[in-house]
Amino acid sequence: MRDDTAAEPGSETAVDPATAFDLSDRVAVVTGGTRGIGRAIALGLANAGADVVPTSRTAADVEDAVAAVESCGVDSLARPTDVTDTDDVTALMGAVADGLGGPEIVVNNAGVNPDGALGPPEATTEDAEEFVLDVNLRGALRCARAAAESLRASDGGSLINVASVGGLVGLPRQHPYVASKHGLVGVTKSMALDWAPEVRVNAVAPGYVFTDLTADIADDERLMESIRDRTPLGRFADPAEVAGPVVFLASDAASYVTGACLAVDGGWTAR
Repeated sequence: MRDDTAAEPGSETAVDPATAFDLSDRVAVVTGGTRGIGRAIALGLANAGADVVPTSRTAADVEDAVAAVESCGVDSLARPTDVTDTDDVTALMGAVADGLGGPEIVVNNAGVNPDGALGPPEATTEDAEEFVLDVNLRGALRCARAAAESLRASDGGSLINVASVGGLVGLPRQHPYVASKHGLVGVTKSMALDWAPEVRVNAVAPGYVFTDLTADIADDERLMESIRDRTPLGRFADPAEVAGPVVFLASDAASYVTGACLAVDGGWTAR
């Protein structure tokens, strides 16, 4: 674990570069952790040595993700969870504490962007807007509140919110999603102030990533070309390329990083 003793200017820090990314003996929860980016994050944390609980609403998906995590040689448990249900989220954190201890790392990755929330503002439905905000923003707040005591009691707790490039710039025809992700970036900065120094709170902001949710974009060559043109690295990311920065933020390698939002977007440029 990290030594919080302040280092004098010019002195060596307490972080050992040889073990800075080692998450052994830590317990992590990843919401939306059964598919796409969330699953890659869960496996990235597990490969770094953490016991990981990947969760989502669907029991079969949770069981499959738990098996994948356990194949990395770490412990897990299956607890399907709906992040829009406060009681369900509270029960999740309680089950993790009882079964594994902790949690010491929480990754708020659960997110939605349904068809009813897409389009110009006058065409989106109020129900869809409410659903997006309830999952993407309020869901993260519910998880943070439910894990607060455990995170603050741990030695170097870490909360990581998965925002989006849409939390840093505007995206057309996606205003509920953009609002939720901008809110999540703001919450990250505010919560980092409230919980310092016990807990570090950071965010990652992925650009376009190949997942089930973006598969339809691959069928639209004109849209693909537009995205590639605005991405200096010229391609979509693989989910594992988001997992790496999350492992960094969860680890002692980022022991002096809080309140940050790390763009993982290939250099995305806004129009």
